[in-house]
Amino acid sequence: MTKPKWINPTRQAHLVSLFVRSQGFCVFGEPNCTIPEHHYEIFIESLIDDWQADDREQAKFDWQAERKIMHSLHEKNLPIRGRFNNISSEIWHNQQPVYYLESLGMDGLKLKPFAKVKLSSSYQHLYVDLGDSLRGISKNKKRKAIRYNKPLPQQANDTVSQLIMQAVKHYLNY
Repeated sequence: MTKPKWINPTRQAHLVSLFVRSQGFCVFGEPNCTIPEHHYEIFIESLIDDWQADDREQAKFDWQAERKIMHSLHEKNLPIRGRFNNISSEIWHNQQPVYYLESLGMDGLKLKPFAKVKLSSSYQHLYVDLGDSLRGISKNKKRKAIRYNKPLPQQANDTVSQLIMQAVKHYLNY
């Protein structure tokens, strides 16, 4: 026979001690008790209902705690006024790069390489013509750089970075 979910050894011991003390009659020990709620059978029904309600509440609390742990992003709680004060915000913005190189590609009309660049702190993208800057690189290395985002040789990478920086400065000045 299976036991109900609400029963555990301490609750079972409490029921037994309650029965022994009351001998099946008034749980508060009154000899001629006329209050039906004090009778052992009626009293333990309400006691069991309370235990079941406590178990439901504990299960709900456990579920909410588990859900909170599973779905939390473990991010820091930032202050209400934001992440930075004026000075640290200025320092952080000065340390950010001016642009992010997103990809390299080949122009289908001119058959010349270009770079897709995203300006930092904006949604703006620039497509920078790289001209003949990749001319000294083998066809295989160009393909790997374009298709698989493999790094270019250092000299070519420096040349590309200079061309992109010129284009970004030109864009930001006008």
